[in-house]
Amino acid sequence: MTELLQCCELSKSFGKVTVAHDIDLSIAEGEAVGIIGPNGAGKTSLFNLITGTLQPSSGSIRFQQRDITKLNSATRCRSGIARSFQIPQPFSAMSVYENVLVAATHGARLPAKEAEAQCINVLEKTGLLQRANVVAGSLTLLERKRLELTRALASNPKLLLLDEIAGGLTDKECQSLIETIHKIHATGVTLIWIEHIVHALMAVAQRLIVLDFGKVIADGEPAAVMASQVVQENYMGMAADA
Repeated sequence: MTELLQCCELSKSFGKVTVAHDIDLSIAEGEAVGIIGPNGAGKTSLFNLITGTLQPSSGSIRFQQRDITKLNSATRCRSGIARSFQIPQPFSAMSVYENVLVAATHGARLPAKEAEAQCINVLEKTGLLQRANVVAGSLTLLERKRLELTRALASNPKLLLLDEIAGGLTDKECQSLIETIHKIHATGVTLIWIEHIVHALMAVAQRLIVLDFGKVIADGEPAAVMASQVVQENYMGMAADA
């Protein structure tokens, strides 16, 4: 498979606090990769490094064989990297459609007619088309999560980063969101998903990565990773034979 993203010896420190430590990571085109780890493991910091919100202390990032280490977040977005945030923060006074249109015009830089068609397309994919004219500030939590996902998709990503998008949802809502994410992945979008709701992640991820104190401590097939001794002891806080 063709490598889409490569992180090579990627590190980031804030004084004596290290949030990423010599991370070597390759993501192939079309993969669905899950990332888990305890609070403070460096999961969101890794996303911030990939998207350009943070600059690494050392190491490099390549996307589609291009070194993007020094590129800003806007340039990376236009290159095909998009993300959702853990806490949705839509433009609450604007409609759902207008929120998505901002991403299509400024993220994907599409001309007006193409941007309009893009908005309708992604709103339909995420189940929000019937809510297009509703003011974003009136949406339910699930709908705000869907809007966060829709805005990311509107920028035409090749790589989509999801940061705890299932957090706070009921089991039924979570299952509904999983179905939507499956459909998005089926279109060829590469996914990296951080999630504390492990059963949701396991329903989508083809590969699982575990972070702890900014280091990759496990990487592989999801069931095997979850059964490994290092994950049982470091992430789940239990002895492997418990």
